[in-house]
Amino acid sequence: MRSTSSRNRTSRAARAAAAVLAGALAVSLTACGGDDDNGSGNEQGGTGQETGSTVTLPKLNGESLEVAAVWTGAEQANFKKVLAEFEKRTGAKVTFVPAQDPIINFLGSKVAGGQPPDIAMLPQPGAIKQAVEKKWAKPLGADAIKELQENYSQGWQNIGKVDDKQYGVYYKAANKSLIWYNNQVFENAGASEPKTWDELLTTAQTVYDSGVTPFSVGGAEGWTLTDWFENVYLSQAGPEKYDQLAKHEIKWTDPSVKDALTTLAQVWGKKDYVAGGATGALQTDFPASVTQTFTGGDQPKAAMVYEGDFAQVNITQAKAEVGTDAKVFPFPTVGDTAPVVSGGDAAVILQDSKAAQALATWLASPEAATIQAKLGGYLSPNKNVDNSAYPNDVQRKIAKALIDSGDDFRFDMSDQAPQAFGGTPGKGEWKALQDFLKNPSDIAGTQAKLEADAAAAYGN
Repeated sequence: MRSTSSRNRTSRAARAAAAVLAGALAVSLTACGGDDDNGSGNEQGGTGQETGSTVTLPKLNGESLEVAAVWTGAEQANFKKVLAEFEKRTGAKVTFVPAQDPIINFLGSKVAGGQPPDIAMLPQPGAIKQAVEKKWAKPLGADAIKELQENYSQGWQNIGKVDDKQYGVYYKAANKSLIWYNNQVFENAGASEPKTWDELLTTAQTVYDSGVTPFSVGGAEGWTLTDWFENVYLSQAGPEKYDQLAKHEIKWTDPSVKDALTTLAQVWGKKDYVAGGATGALQTDFPASVTQTFTGGDQPKAAMVYEGDFAQVNITQAKAEVGTDAKVFPFPTVGDTAPVVSGGDAAVILQDSKAAQALATWLASPEAATIQAKLGGYLSPNKNVDNSAYPNDVQRKIAKALIDSGDDFRFDMSDQAPQAFGGTPGKGEWKALQDFLKNPSDIAGTQAKLEADAAAAYGN
């Protein structure tokens, strides 16, 4: 979601959205059982009973499609169930193609070999723009656009556009302004859910004094570190500055960036506040950063882990119960407002055909999203997905907050950047923040490196 009209929000609206999220998550929540029934519907479009909407799909007997995404584990398995329902309704055969990060490079090799997938799930709007510029991406047809217009707010439609033409269907969203915690550790320590950054530091010290390391950080994957930065920056510098930095209209040497890095260093630079220290964190991938917070009983490797709603998949893999063993609070307020940062994955057509257009249309429908919503660890920006489809109270409240915020959200800043700066392992923002995690005292050097890399990637 590159700079579009959806980025031009007001501070008042941002506060409103933050208040909705804070109110939704500030209570203790108990998990409810899920329902894996996805509904059979019928081959010509299903019943629409779950959502009040019916998507009409063509007969595609004998057609074959490939869909590429970087998803693994439960996320991949659950998405395959959505594809299986499309197969059932249309008669087409859909193959999931595992991709590597950055997916734009993976797709480049496929295009060069003459075998691009029919659809790719792109996690960065910068990648959508790049796919359009390379003439890989194909515009959505009338049926998919109609489905989008019926089911998505204008903001979610806009972030899938390039030069005012619709290319992306944002099938998956993420609320990236959450901190998950081990409830038993908090209870043992007498710690409480913080609402402000200062309270977070107090909570961290309370947990530390009880004998448990406060934070788990998945520093082996640079995107987790950019998410930390974005929440601090959005809350501290405000929405307008956030938009300017996202477009590189202000430099990374701006004092507002210095302030955010200084704030981050209060956690990253605090001795024994990060599990394994900087060295350990830089060797810990995202899934491990979550599971090590919820294994080991009341003596896990860390008490808290920052990341989005999708962490629930990994919490479940740790055999912890969301809402009981694992609880969550909104990312604390650093400045005037609590941050509300979103992310997502868009379906983009690379090989235009009746079957590919039908699959894009299906992924824009509430029926498709409802299937995966029921399986957990997933959040849809589709406003016509019934909130009851989500399998527990935590997920239902997170989903409601996202939909209630309407067009007032800030999309992940690094995902708006050119891929070379905001989305490539070992380069750009990912690498600069990994180096900063290793040496949080080097604020000026980090800013200089960020600015040099951003200027090269943005071309200014």
